[in-house]
Amino acid sequence: MELENVVMELIIHAGEARSCSMEALSAARKGDWPLADQHLTEAKAAAREAHLIQTQLIGADEGAGKIPVSLILVHAQDHLMNAMLCRDLVEELIYLHREVSALKNHQSRRAS
Repeated sequence: MELENVVMELIIHAGEARSCSMEALSAARKGDWPLADQHLTEAKAAAREAHLIQTQLIGADEGAGKIPVSLILVHAQDHLMNAMLCRDLVEELIYLHREVSALKNHQSRRAS
């Protein structure tokens, strides 16, 4: 496969990972835990695909500069890093949403 196509695949998978992470956060805000978990699973799968492509590119480069560094390659790497950071932060935010929701449910049961 042509390098440009490989890089575009990296961008697509990284973008999908980020989008799924944000969908998970949106579902968590609504208290839809199964949907939040589903989107997180999808985010992890897309990130795994992107990371596999990145690993293949690194292997093909062999640390010898065999892969030309272009603006689109830098852009793809940026997308992947942002997607990974986004997923990590979203996982933590969803954890906090669950904790707050559980606390509210506990308090409302005690008040009844």
